[in-house]
Amino acid sequence: MTDIEIAKNTKLDEINKIAEKLEIKEEDIEQYGKYKAKISNEIYEKNKSKNNGKLILVTAISPTPLGEGKTTVSIAIADGLRKIGKKSILTLREPSLGPVFGIKGGATGGGKVQIAPMEDINLHFTGDIHAITSANNLLSAMIDNHIYFGNELEFEKVVWKRCLDLNDRQLRKVETGLSGESKIVPRIDNFDITVASEIMAVLCLAENLKDLKQKLGNIIIGYNKKEEPIYVKQLKAEGAMTVLLKDAIKPNLVQTLEHTPALVHGGPFANIAHGCNSLKATKLAISLSDYVITEAGFGSDLGAEKFFDITCRTGNIKPDCIVLVTTIRSLKYNGSGNIEDGICNLEAHLDNLSVNNSNIVVCLNKFEDDTIEDINYIKEITEKRGISFAVNTSYEDGSAGALSLAREVLNKLQSDNNFKYLYDLNIPIKEKIKMLATNIYHSKSVEYSDIALEKIQELEQKNIDNIPICVSKTQYSLSDDKNMLGYPKDNILHVKDIKLCNGARFITIMLGNILTMPGLPKNPNYEKIDLDQNNNIIGLF
Repeated sequence: MTDIEIAKNTKLDEINKIAEKLEIKEEDIEQYGKYKAKISNEIYEKNKSKNNGKLILVTAISPTPLGEGKTTVSIAIADGLRKIGKKSILTLREPSLGPVFGIKGGATGGGKVQIAPMEDINLHFTGDIHAITSANNLLSAMIDNHIYFGNELEFEKVVWKRCLDLNDRQLRKVETGLSGESKIVPRIDNFDITVASEIMAVLCLAENLKDLKQKLGNIIIGYNKKEEPIYVKQLKAEGAMTVLLKDAIKPNLVQTLEHTPALVHGGPFANIAHGCNSLKATKLAISLSDYVITEAGFGSDLGAEKFFDITCRTGNIKPDCIVLVTTIRSLKYNGSGNIEDGICNLEAHLDNLSVNNSNIVVCLNKFEDDTIEDINYIKEITEKRGISFAVNTSYEDGSAGALSLAREVLNKLQSDNNFKYLYDLNIPIKEKIKMLATNIYHSKSVEYSDIALEKIQELEQKNIDNIPICVSKTQYSLSDDKNMLGYPKDNILHVKDIKLCNGARFITIMLGNILTMPGLPKNPNYEKIDLDQNNNIIGLF
């Protein structure tokens, strides 16, 4: 059966029963139909002092274009823990329509380990990403309206971009204001994909509506003739934007096919944003359950590093255990078809994680054609390093296929995790980048464009340098060159541009040829998506 057929043939619990598993009353959820709901802000405020749950982060080695199953493994661990009698909960990101209609398809797990209702989650869900798109583009309209009616704030340069939650390379560079009206000045503009918008980052790092409004107000949207920043709060825009986001900030409650509660909230990409679900959902989960499983996008060099150095710092949380997902498919991809040549990529990600953590479990996400010889080879390499190893077969076997993995995680949680940040916030920006280059990307040097050097100097002159770094680069390589697979060493890191995300409180550095508006592939997934004769959705995976 296809993933959609498996989901269709699984009876779900009504969402109020899922809430009961978390000791949340029906009056404290806002239901969106039978199987999805938002959890009230009051529950978060009431529980935020409770921090008893153990936090398990799932990351991965460098992926193939189809991904290696981090979401599947995350769901498997949560279901496996429930099956052996532990109280667990998932916290995952919301899928973007870009990959759904692009190359990867849906992002709700697969086989017998899915979050549901999968069609809703993969498409419009509860409207959170649409709300972010609307707030983003309302701000763009406000800026242009302000300029049209006299430009009191003296915008000389607008840096705020419009956004759309689809892959559309045609919008990477556009010319706007071509109506010919006397007060409208044409200018070159750009679109980002919504999940790369700073508003997405702000929503995912905000604790409550007051914090959200303050963070929105601190976003820099342009500069005047004196090169002084212009903030959203000067435009008096943060109130209206907060109104559009007042429901989007509430975490969404759904379930796995085995009825494990799941909070699915927020969706920043890890290759161009910080790559983690909302901090509010994760902290709420920690207060509601004994074991919390969350996922950071792409490999340890992107999602995990950002989870440690951005999300954990902002929320004052830390992971108790790290699960590193690997596949034989990816190891062969990183070794030009040879697993022995590609195993270095697993070694590289273990080296990365050991900088921050000591409690690590390697999980092989098993595919149908994997051989016992290849599995044993990976196990031997892993255990030689003193790292725990487990095989996950949950795609075919459901929670029963995750029992050994769940037990390895529980065993690892008995040890203290010597968690530490990679860098001190108070060191100079270039020093932080050097530490990332050396410890995470294994580069011998860093080259800066003139514009990047100029922007770093400006930030340091304005004392805006004691915040984390958010790296924007390819997900396919540890370096900034997607063709350098395996364990590239002594590569050169190319910093092309710098962007201050003042509302989210991090500095984004653009490496290599990374783009904030992806394009569709030659054979996009949308060609398979349709309604069958009974009006059921097909082709999301």
